[in-house]
Amino acid sequence: MKKLYFVVAAGLGLVQLALPGGAAQAQDTSRVLNSVVVTATRSAKKLSEIGRDVVIIGAEQINRSQGKSLPEILNAVPGITFSGANNAPGIATSVYLRGASSGNTLILVDGFPVNNASSIDNSYDLNAFPVDQVDHIEILKGSGSTLYGSDAVAGVINIITKHAKGNGLKATVQLAGGSYDTFNESAGINGNINNTGIAFNLSNVDSHGFPAATDTTGKGNFRNDDFHQRSASLNLSQKVSENFILNGNLHLTRNTGHLPYGAFADDPNFAYTNNFLFGVLGAKLQLGNGDMRVNITQNSVHNNYTDQPSAINYDSYAYQKNSGHITDAEAIFDYSLGKYFDLTSGVDFKYSYTHQLSSYDTIQPVSNNIASAYSSLFFKDGIFHMELGGRYNHHSKYGSNFTYTINPSVFVADQLKLFATLASAFKAPSLYQLVSVYGNSLLKPETTTSYEAGFNWEIVGNILSLNADLFKRNTTDVIYFKSLANPPYGVYENGAKESDNGYESSIDLKLSGFAATAYVAHVMGNLTDASGVETNILYRRPKNTIGANVNYQVLHSLALGLNYKYTGQRIDEGFNSVTFASYNATLKSYNLVDAHLQWTASSKLTVFGDLKNIFDEKYTDWLGYNTRGRNFMAGLKYQIN
Repeated sequence: MKKLYFVVAAGLGLVQLALPGGAAQAQDTSRVLNSVVVTATRSAKKLSEIGRDVVIIGAEQINRSQGKSLPEILNAVPGITFSGANNAPGIATSVYLRGASSGNTLILVDGFPVNNASSIDNSYDLNAFPVDQVDHIEILKGSGSTLYGSDAVAGVINIITKHAKGNGLKATVQLAGGSYDTFNESAGINGNINNTGIAFNLSNVDSHGFPAATDTTGKGNFRNDDFHQRSASLNLSQKVSENFILNGNLHLTRNTGHLPYGAFADDPNFAYTNNFLFGVLGAKLQLGNGDMRVNITQNSVHNNYTDQPSAINYDSYAYQKNSGHITDAEAIFDYSLGKYFDLTSGVDFKYSYTHQLSSYDTIQPVSNNIASAYSSLFFKDGIFHMELGGRYNHHSKYGSNFTYTINPSVFVADQLKLFATLASAFKAPSLYQLVSVYGNSLLKPETTTSYEAGFNWEIVGNILSLNADLFKRNTTDVIYFKSLANPPYGVYENGAKESDNGYESSIDLKLSGFAATAYVAHVMGNLTDASGVETNILYRRPKNTIGANVNYQVLHSLALGLNYKYTGQRIDEGFNSVTFASYNATLKSYNLVDAHLQWTASSKLTVFGDLKNIFDEKYTDWLGYNTRGRNFMAGLKYQIN
C-alpha cells in the first residue's frame, strides 16, 4: 500500500555553529533572555520570566531563507531532525524533536493546532506552508500538553504567519528559480488602513523534481517525481474599539505531483492531489489587567492518490481518497492577579472526523471529540518564578485523563536563568488507529512523564550566551502495530513503553556585523515491546547531531551565510518484497554544508541565492529513497511601494 507516511527520525541533538550574521540581526536560533515569546505560556512573557527552553527563528532569518523549504529551515534547529527534508519535493516529511517519535511534536499555526485527522498518527505535512507566508517561528522544547493538549509531548512548533504591519498598504513580489527546474513566484499586500489590518499572500511553486525512489538496477530510467503548489493566505484584523478586536485567518494550499511506488520502486502512473484548508475566526476583549480570547478554527485535509494500470500495480487501478476535518472551539483567559501572580485558563472542544476510501481499506465516516479545561498559575517574586498547571481532558472514546506541569526557575544577576520541569503529557489515539481495518476501539492514550533541567546564561549581555539542557522522557501505553498470522495480519495495541534521555548545549555569539551559534546534542532511547523484549533502536533517529550556522555582513548591502550540519548514523527498517520479511539497515553519517548570499541592491530590491549541499554529499535519509545532491535557488524580492 503506497502510504508515504513512513517516518521516524530523530529530533535529536545537534550542534549548531552559527557564526557571523547581520549587524542588528538575531542569531539563527535565538534565546536572548529579554525576547518576548507567547508559545510557552500562551501569553506574552520575556524568556527570562519563564522556565522553559524556547528557540526563536526571527523574521530576519526567515527573510534570509527564501530559497529553502520550511522543513529545511527547521532541520537546522538544535534538537530537531526533519526526516525527509532533503528528499524529492512533495515527499511527506516528519519532525522528530529530542528523539520523540513522529506525531509527538505539536505543530501550531498562529498558535492553533493543525493536526491531520486522516493520517495514521495525526501528524501534519509542513510542505503545506510556503516560507514566503511565514513571519517567524517559536519552538518550545519539552512537554506542552497542559496548555495545548494531545501531541505536545516532546514540544511545540508555532509557525507565525505574516500579519499586518505599519500604516498604509505595501506590496511585494518575489521571483526565484533553481535546480531541478524549480521556480517559485509570490506576491503579497500588507498593512493597516485605519482600524483594519490586511496581510494577503499568493505563492506558486513548480518543480520538475528528480526520481524519489532509489534505482538499484543502475539503468536510470525512473521518472522524475514533480511537485506543484498553489497557495494563498489572508489575515484580517478589525479594531472595533480600544478594547475589542476581531480577527480572521484563512490559508489554502493545493499540492499536486507524482510519487514512486515505494522504496526502490518506481511507478510512472502514481499521481496525487493534496488540498489543505486552515481557517480561524476569533475575537479578543481587553479586560483591564488581562484579556479574553475566543477562537474557532477549521482544519481540513483532502488527499487523493490515483495509480493507473501498469506492471508495478499488477495492471489494476489503485486509488486512495482520504479526508480529515478538525473543528476546534476555544476560550482563553489571561489575567494579572497583582504583583506576584498571573493566570492563564481556558476551555477547549475539539471535534475530529475522517472518511477514507481506497483499493486496500475503507473507513466509513467516523468521528470523536475531546473536551478540556486547563489552568496555569505563574508566580514571580524577585529572582524566583514558578508555573503550576493542570489540564483535564475527556475523550468520547477512551474517557478521561489529566496532565500537569511544575516548572520553577530563577533569574540571577539579570543574566543567568536556571530552570527545571516536571510535567506529564499525552497523545490520543488517532481515528485511523481506532477504526481502520487494523484499528482497536479499546486503545488508551500514550502517557508521558518528562523531566528537564537546564540554564540560559548571557555571559556578556546580548553578545555571548551559553545554553544547556538535560532531559528524560518516560512513555507508557505506547501504541504499536502488532503482527498477526491471519487477516487482517495486524492490529494496533497498547503495551510497549519507551524511555528517552539526552542533552543539548549551544553557545551564541553576536557582534556588530557578525552572529554565531554552535550547538551539540545527544539522544539515547530504548523501546520495550508488549512481550518484554527491549531494543535500543530508535528508527531513523541519530544519537549525535552537530551543526553550525554562519551569517556575516560583508558590506553594508551584502550578507553571507553558511550552515553546517553533521547527522550521525541511524538505523532504518527495510522490507524484502520477495520474502515479505523486514530487516534493519545502518545508514551512514553525513555532513551537509549550505551557503546563502543576499544583496540589498536598494531600499526596495533584494537579490538572494542559496547553494545547498555544496560538496555534493551522497547520503540516504530514508532507505530506498534519493536525497538532493548539490543544488541551488536564486531570486529577487521587490517592494512596489
